[in-house]
Amino acid sequence: MIELENVAYSYGDGALLSEISMKLAPGSFYFLTGPSGAGKTTFLKLCYGALLPTSGQITFFGEDLSNLQRDDIAMLRRRTGVVHQDCRFLDHLTVSENIALPLSVSGRQDEAEGGDLTELMAWVGLTDRADALPPELSGGERQRAALARAVIMSPEIVLADEPTGNVDWEMSQRLLRLLVELNKMGKTVLIATHDLSLIRAAKSQIQARVLRIANRRVQLAGADL
Repeated sequence: MIELENVAYSYGDGALLSEISMKLAPGSFYFLTGPSGAGKTTFLKLCYGALLPTSGQITFFGEDLSNLQRDDIAMLRRRTGVVHQDCRFLDHLTVSENIALPLSVSGRQDEAEGGDLTELMAWVGLTDRADALPPELSGGERQRAALARAVIMSPEIVLADEPTGNVDWEMSQRLLRLLVELNKMGKTVLIATHDLSLIRAAKSQIQARVLRIANRRVQLAGADL
């Protein structure tokens, strides 16, 4: 699905990531850990084509990203759902309209007004908040809305950047359960997080692989987590 071969990425004169070779297998569940500034968000951006590597090759659903035009990459990215750390919304649109926005932008307006959206709102527990505006939402509601928006296009891969960073433990467990459910539906899930307690909780529910960024490389973590 996504394969990185000897990938490196640099900001200016400094190398942030280097010598990364790995493959995200279909239907797998991954956590990505590492200290602040280690490159977790950058790694996610490389995985969905928002950034191109300084060197090395990234194969995205069988296509070499370096050979694709921007529009081609945008089309492929529809097969990937991304939960951003800052989860920005359009404040003049309702929650349901924000969640359905990817469908509207891609010309699937009929689906944006159909039963699938209603089911998705119920799945994330936001049925009663469908007509609310984003500034009216709590932190947990914003994160669930962000997750719903990320999966509205039925992506094959879900990438989440610190999805539980601004919520309490109870809400983080609720979000984790939703992500585990997506994985059990066959989606590949990759969560960037610094919360080791979240990883331990997940391992009691699902077989998860833990990746750690250290010394600019992404390595499979040991069993000490």
